[in-house]
Amino acid sequence: MNRQDPPRPIDVVAGILIDNGRILVGQRAAHVRHPGKWEFPGGKVEPGESLSEALRRELREELAIDTEIGREIWRTIVVVEQRPRLRLVFYAVPAYTGVIRNEVFAAIAWVEPSALAALDLLDADRDFIARFNRGELGAIA
Repeated sequence: MNRQDPPRPIDVVAGILIDNGRILVGQRAAHVRHPGKWEFPGGKVEPGESLSEALRRELREELAIDTEIGREIWRTIVVVEQRPRLRLVFYAVPAYTGVIRNEVFAAIAWVEPSALAALDLLDADRDFIARFNRGELGAIA
């Protein structure tokens, strides 16, 4: 029997920016997949990019800032029916330069971690926040 391995997942990165105990989230625009859902800034890794290079690029494109990418906080595999699997990797973003400017989201907000669960988050982001709020991921900032 010739069994094929599943295709390699698509790498996606997310940045966790914290200011005064609040975490930055963005609401997806109406014209993209999952409109209105809240998520952490980031996106797909392009060919030839490292995970941290991709996150630095995405944060520049989405928020107009240059960032220091910190430690990897958590990673998970996201499986959605009829779609390629995603490997979603969350990173701490301990510092940035520039003034945050919303370039792609319908809205951005700094939200207390305990209040994030009330937002309509993407499922993988909801799992991240649940683990964060239970203290499973350690200190981020």
